[in-house]
Amino acid sequence: MDTVEIPDTVVAGRRSPRARVTVVVLAVGYIAIYLCRKNLSVAVPLLQQAFGATKAEVGRVASLGTLAYALGKLTLGPIVDRAGGRAGFASALVAVAAFGALGAVSPSLSLLTLAYAGNRFAGAGGWPSMMKLVPTWFDAEKGTVVAVLSLSYVFGGALAVLLAREVVEYGGGFRAVLGVPSLLVLPVAIVAAVALRPGPLAGGAAEASRMPLGPSIRAMLVRPGFVVICSLSFSLTLVRESFNTWSVDFLASVQAASARSLGTAALQSTGFDLAGALSILGAGYAYDRTPRRVRRFVVGAVLAALAAVIVALPELGARAPGSGVWLVGTVGLLVYGPYSLLAGVFAVEVGGVAAAATAAAIIDAVGYFAGILAGEALGRLLDVGGYTLGFRCLAAITALSAVLALGLETGDAPRSG
Repeated sequence: MDTVEIPDTVVAGRRSPRARVTVVVLAVGYIAIYLCRKNLSVAVPLLQQAFGATKAEVGRVASLGTLAYALGKLTLGPIVDRAGGRAGFASALVAVAAFGALGAVSPSLSLLTLAYAGNRFAGAGGWPSMMKLVPTWFDAEKGTVVAVLSLSYVFGGALAVLLAREVVEYGGGFRAVLGVPSLLVLPVAIVAAVALRPGPLAGGAAEASRMPLGPSIRAMLVRPGFVVICSLSFSLTLVRESFNTWSVDFLASVQAASARSLGTAALQSTGFDLAGALSILGAGYAYDRTPRRVRRFVVGAVLAALAAVIVALPELGARAPGSGVWLVGTVGLLVYGPYSLLAGVFAVEVGGVAAAATAAAIIDAVGYFAGILAGEALGRLLDVGGYTLGFRCLAAITALSAVLALGLETGDAPRSG
C-alpha cells in the first residue's frame, strides 16, 4: 500500500509558525465577534429601564437574535465551504461591526432587535470559517487545537462583559454598551483578511469545491453518531445561552438585599466563562487521549453533575449570595467542556477538509434553535415563577441529556488524530 509522507509541520501543525499565526488571528477575531454579542447581557437591565420593557420583551431580542444565528449557520456554512475560511471570517467581522453600530443608534426596541438579529446572522459565519481552516493546518491533536480556539468564545464573552461593565461604570447607557465594541472589530477584520491563509492540507477542500455538497450532507445527517451529537448540541446550547443571557440579572436579583450594583453582578458573572475556559482545555486534552469506549460515560457523568448544580442554584443563591457566584462558575465549568467538543473537533472530524464548515454549522444551528428558548420563553418562566422555576426546567433538560450522552455510538463518534 502506497503511503504519503506528511511534513512534521503539517502533522503537528502547532509547530509551524504560520499555523500558530493562524490560530492567534482566528482566536482574536472570534473574541472580537463576541464583543458585539455578549454585551447584550449587560444591556438587558438597561433596556428594561430605557424602554419600560418586561423580561419577556427584552428576552425577545435574544431569542430572535438566536434564531437569526441558527439560520445564519445553515446559510453561511455551505457558502464558507465554497468561498474559503479567510473570506468568510473577514466578512463576518466587518458585518458584525456594522450591525453592532446600527443597534447602538436604534430609536426603538423593535429596530434594535432587528439590528441585533443582523449582528447574530453575520457572526454565524465566524465559527464555520475557523473550522474550515483548522483541518488545512492540523492533522493531529485536533481536540487540543480546537480547544485552544474554543477559548476565544469563552474569553470573548468575559471580555465583552468586562468592557460593557466599564462603559456602565463611566456612565454610559445601553447605546454605549452596544456601540463601543464595534469600534474595536474593524481593525481586527483587516488583520484577518491580510494574515489568514489556508494551510498545506487544503488540497481536499479545493477539489471538493468543484463537487456538490448535497450527497455528503445527506450521508452525514443519517449517521447515528452525528444525530446524537446534534441532540446534545440542542440541550447544552440551551443551558449555555440561558446563562449567557440571564446570569447578570440572576446575580443582581439574589444580591439586591445587599445593595450590590449591576456592575458588580456583571463582574461576578464572568466566572461562568472563566471556569468554562478550564473545562474546554481539559475536554480537548482528554478527547485526544481518552479511549472511545470511555468518552460517553465521562460526558454522561459530567452532565448529570451539571443538572444537580443547576437545580440547587436558586435556593442556595438566595440563602447565601456569595454561593450563587461560585455555583454560576461551576455551571460554566461543567457545561463548556462537553459543549466545546460538539461543533469543534467533532465537526472537524466528521466534515474533514472538504465540509468542516458545513458540519460545524449544522451542529451549531441545531443547538441555537434550542437556544432561542433561552430568551423570551425562559423570560416568561422567570416572570411567572422566578429563577426557581426557570432553573428547574433547565435542570430537567440537562438530566435528560446526560442519559442521551450514554447513547453516543463510539464506533461512529469522531476521533482525533
